[in-house]
Amino acid sequence: MAAPKKGRSASAHSKPGRSLALILIAIVALTGGMFASGHTTPRLGIDLAGGTSITLRAVPEAGQESAINKTNMDTAVDIMNRRVNGLGVSEAEVQTQGTRNIIVNIPKGTNSKEARQQVGTTAKLYFRPVIATEISGGPATASPSPSASSSASGKATDKATDKATSSSSPSGSATPSATATTQGRAVTDALKADSSPSASGSGSASPSPSASGSSAADAGAAKLQAQYAALDCSKKSARATAGKGAKPSDTTVACGQNSQGQWQKYILGPAAVDGTDVKKAQAVFDTQTAAGWTVTMNFTSSGGKKFADITGKLAQNQSPQNQFAIVLDGEVVSDPFVREALTGGNAEISGNFDQQEAQGLANMLSYGALPLTFKEDSVTTVTAALGGEQLHAGLIAGAIGLALVVLYLLIFYRGLSVIAIPSLLVSAILTYVIMALLGPTIGFALNLPAVCGAIVAIGITADSFIVFFERIRDEIREGRSLRPAVERAWPRARRTILVSDFVSFLAAAVLFIVTVGKVQGFAFTLGLTTVLDVVVVFLFTKPLMTILARKKFFANGHKWSGLDPKALGAKPPLRRTRRPHAPVDPKEA
Repeated sequence: MAAPKKGRSASAHSKPGRSLALILIAIVALTGGMFASGHTTPRLGIDLAGGTSITLRAVPEAGQESAINKTNMDTAVDIMNRRVNGLGVSEAEVQTQGTRNIIVNIPKGTNSKEARQQVGTTAKLYFRPVIATEISGGPATASPSPSASSSASGKATDKATDKATSSSSPSGSATPSATATTQGRAVTDALKADSSPSASGSGSASPSPSASGSSAADAGAAKLQAQYAALDCSKKSARATAGKGAKPSDTTVACGQNSQGQWQKYILGPAAVDGTDVKKAQAVFDTQTAAGWTVTMNFTSSGGKKFADITGKLAQNQSPQNQFAIVLDGEVVSDPFVREALTGGNAEISGNFDQQEAQGLANMLSYGALPLTFKEDSVTTVTAALGGEQLHAGLIAGAIGLALVVLYLLIFYRGLSVIAIPSLLVSAILTYVIMALLGPTIGFALNLPAVCGAIVAIGITADSFIVFFERIRDEIREGRSLRPAVERAWPRARRTILVSDFVSFLAAAVLFIVTVGKVQGFAFTLGLTTVLDVVVVFLFTKPLMTILARKKFFANGHKWSGLDPKALGAKPPLRRTRRPHAPVDPKEA
């Protein structure tokens, strides 16, 4: 029965090459993926790559000073954080400073510009009906709207809308005075109704003289019309003040930019739907029709009723009064037109969107409803000079630490260092490649605390080797030869390594959950390298030790192998002793 047992044992330990081949294939595959993706270096955080730091100050609305409290500030931080990270900006930091300020740090990256624009637009989100609109300095839009549709479609730059705009006065017969009169009547009607434009079926809203309204409405309309006529949205100073301070119940003016880079000005009615009524919005690519990228919206139950009511009224009007404007921080980010009432609590905005525009609008709709209004106090460009110096110092410290570990292995473990040093190298390669791939995949960015986590991991990895080597030495001290010593030492070392790495990973996970900002980078790197330590020890260190244990240099206990039985104070080899035969009685013989 001893022979089969020996065969099973040999079979169980004769295939370490499979584990080595597996980890080498993984390294080649990951490295190939890194070069194929074009991301050969890890993405850097704001402290290493530089970026933009924005200071936002909470501004109380009239009579709402108490609204600036910790709860609302924390809510605003959470929404801003989701907004910038919804764009894929990695390592963006959003945190409060004092009781009124929020600091937003956006690292330099592909979408950092869009993130700054979205963070800067911090006021509440509203859906307002359009009363009048025109290219700033151009003719008013007063042509019929496109054909009916089952959903809200288009935006300020929809081809159909552009075509209608360009054909609004083909012969030049629509004089400025006539245009102003039409808009003035529409504004007066809106002020009288104190809601969306009248469902009269006419885009020009031409009530009879007898129904011209009160003198107060006329005066308000005249004032608003004067503001609209004087508004030049091509000027930054005019855009900064247009519509600011308007209450949701007010009729107001606003500016918006189309995809051609032209600024449009608007007269907008009172808000019909609040941004808090939007439950979810997302960018979707429509593969069934030629619509391309669209934005789908899901409303709350109350929001769905409000949206159905306003779209039902707008659908009866002609362009531009069959449009509603999505207004964020006083600026129109989209103005789709409506062809029929949209019920069911769902809506879709389609038009000439590209992916970036659709995702940006979806983020605004999803995260645009902040509990407070903020003013951009300062914008500072952060250079990577200081972070680069600290990184340089950190790398030097890491190199010194690694050199000391290697020196320790050479002095105390001698030949075993040919196992430990390649294991450290494999762990470093896997860490670097995975960090480079995680940048474009999940937005991971390497910052200074993350570098610290990687340096700490050197000690964790070295500790695993030392545990394994000392277990082997203990077996040799008991008098066993190297190959049995390796196999008997592995289960005990494996248990210790797993417990130690589990404790490190648990600490990293807790730290990642309970902290924010850069500390999470340290926790993430520590957790990642801890997992890689287990992978390297199981798939590289142990199989390589099994292979080298068959070599005479190690098996015979050469004095430079680190496994010399005499130097370790080994006991005599374990041998079976036979009982001496009892002397044979001559009489019995």
